[in-house]
Amino acid sequence: MTVTAPTKTTTIGNFIDGEERSASTGETFEKIAPATGDVLSLAARSRAEDVDAAVTAAAAAQPAWAGRTVTERGTILRRVAQLLERDREEISAVVAAETGKAPKDAKGETDGSIEFGYFIAGEGRRFYGKTIPSATPNRQAMTVRQPLGVAGLIIAANTPLPNVAWKVFPALLCGNGAVLKASEDAPQSAVAFARLAAEAGVPPGVFNVVHGYGDEAGQPLVEDPRVAVVSFTGSTAVGRMIARVAGERLAKVCLELGGKNPLVVCDDADVNKAAEAAALSAFSNAGQRCAAGSRLIVFESVYDEFRSRLIELTEAQKVGSDDEHDFGPVINERQLENMLGAVERAREAGATVVTGGERLDRPGFYMAPTIVEGVAAESEISCTELFGPITTLHRVSSFEEAVATANASPYGLTAAIWTQSIHRGQEFVRRVVAGGVQVNGPTYGFEPHVPFGGEKDSGTGWREPGTEALDVYSDWKTVYVTHDPAGV
Repeated sequence: MTVTAPTKTTTIGNFIDGEERSASTGETFEKIAPATGDVLSLAARSRAEDVDAAVTAAAAAQPAWAGRTVTERGTILRRVAQLLERDREEISAVVAAETGKAPKDAKGETDGSIEFGYFIAGEGRRFYGKTIPSATPNRQAMTVRQPLGVAGLIIAANTPLPNVAWKVFPALLCGNGAVLKASEDAPQSAVAFARLAAEAGVPPGVFNVVHGYGDEAGQPLVEDPRVAVVSFTGSTAVGRMIARVAGERLAKVCLELGGKNPLVVCDDADVNKAAEAAALSAFSNAGQRCAAGSRLIVFESVYDEFRSRLIELTEAQKVGSDDEHDFGPVINERQLENMLGAVERAREAGATVVTGGERLDRPGFYMAPTIVEGVAAESEISCTELFGPITTLHRVSSFEEAVATANASPYGLTAAIWTQSIHRGQEFVRRVVAGGVQVNGPTYGFEPHVPFGGEKDSGTGWREPGTEALDVYSDWKTVYVTHDPAGV
């Protein structure tokens, strides 16, 4: 496969039933390069007819795909990972162009997608069920996994290739057909994956990609009665709509939503290391992580020391799209304007913008790394996911107040605590409301083979990736086999 970075003359079609095609209306939309603000490419603007064609293809191809052994499906998916590895440089260049990331960061994300592909492919030989004793003589019970049918997958653009991999690899391993509604901010990354899947031997129709806006392409996918499971990564507001619409028809719904993740710094912490972890948590990937450290909760006795070091690290951040830079632009103009508005409203409400708070004076969608302090735990900027390089500082006087402040959020995705006390660390792990916790680590950085997801407004309890992702894309079937000893 030949992969080239998109240009303003590149038109990216849907990938349906093994072929690339234009939207049924012939319309396209512009994909804007976040690093420059220029038109990067054009993508098919899909409507309900295009989604219908993709779901029809997936539904037709799924029974034969499910009829293959799971080991064979795993072997094909291993080839997908191998091809991703073969085309690592080219795929990474596409990711970098579409997101504005530095090449090294795009390659890191590609590597993570490859590793997850190998991991899930290996589950084709570990597709375990249970054998269960029965109270009835001469009867054996067991459980086996069965596919659901068609999976509707909707992703965000913050880490476009891993977001594709996290959903597509387990969905296909479990024997489902799939339709991916790609992020409108990263259309070519998704199609590049689909091309490699086809080259690896995934049959036509098993994996399909449609482009377009949420209300025009995403909603028809959620509404389609043939879609048995909807897996969505994105905002809580959209997640609520998906849960309502898909739930009305009793489809399985997996939601990986927002976060407003606390990082607690205790009075016995290594302040310098804690500040470094906080800066990485808050600003890496331009804060465009659902696991970003957007609330820093610091004991009063070390607050000034931590604040001083954090400001130093923040003002030293290099912003740009080359390998020497710490982070790049946010994904689009709308996102940037939302961040600027939230910071300004906090300022008007009496908060102090310690550093940053403004758009950088250059082409593209660059936000200065920003620290805000003097905000209440219940304020808008403390409770709303901004998905950018913005964090808030909170002063607390005790461990109890730190835990209460950490939990004073509608979200419950990740959390971290910095302390030298094993007792504080373990008690924080027990009491903080979060799907993932790190002791003396950042708020992000969960590996592909571990489950990831959140509580409260951060999700619906399902976990991706890890082997737990298989539970999203399959159901358990209980089987009894009775035999007659007299027939031996």
